[in-house]
Amino acid sequence: MQTVCMRDLIAQRDLPVVLLIDDDMVSREVAATVLTLSGYTVYTADDGVSALKKLGGKGCNPAVILMDAQMPGLSGEELIRELRSRTNAMLIAISGSEVGDGILSAADGFLMKPFDAASLERVLQKQDLAPATKRAGKIGLDSNDPVVSPESLAQLRSLMPEKGIREIYSAVAADLEKRLVELETAIASKNAEAVRRIGHAIKGGCGMAGALQAARLGAMLEALPEDPVGNQFDNSAKILKDLRGAARNLERILTSELPV
Repeated sequence: MQTVCMRDLIAQRDLPVVLLIDDDMVSREVAATVLTLSGYTVYTADDGVSALKKLGGKGCNPAVILMDAQMPGLSGEELIRELRSRTNAMLIAISGSEVGDGILSAADGFLMKPFDAASLERVLQKQDLAPATKRAGKIGLDSNDPVVSPESLAQLRSLMPEKGIREIYSAVAADLEKRLVELETAIASKNAEAVRRIGHAIKGGCGMAGALQAARLGAMLEALPEDPVGNQFDNSAKILKDLRGAARNLERILTSELPV
């Protein structure tokens, strides 16, 4: 629901139409919600093929395309080439991780997840973004990390009612529970590729919503070596345990700060 003041503010802004391509549901929905409530008209697609179909249909004529750089199927430089053949839109790669030089060269810009409307506007204005801060530290849950970023929560509260915010964090919590089941299976079968993929999804989705504890743990899983040795899977099992703790903490936030 938009207030009168919000509608007036949006009416005063001439913002480009955006097509957001992201296979991770939580990342996609959070980003689309924040951008829409900031005044952008946003179309979404959950993979490269769906995005090309949207461009081929009526009504979707974006000036800016935000595309996740790491998706199954049609993705990366190949997707950029296909998009270039169909549209003159500015193409901005988005990712929860650093991307290769090929993507950076092919795209018109890059945004590290989590990002907000202000970050997008800086890219559109051709301003450089400060590199993302990389945190190093011990393996596991860091009690210094808030469960949810106060800044993210304040931003959402400035854009939507409490009911909408609860829906976002309920979706994040539900998605995290699903990822935990997948992660347990991947660790038990010592599938390092699956562990990294699940970690990437957790980092991206939780990071977009400001769920800092879970996002940081997801980043640790994503950093698992391709050929883990020694106690690497022991570390993954510890992170899984801590992720369950982060999920419980997120549920407590829903109960205490965002009650039904």
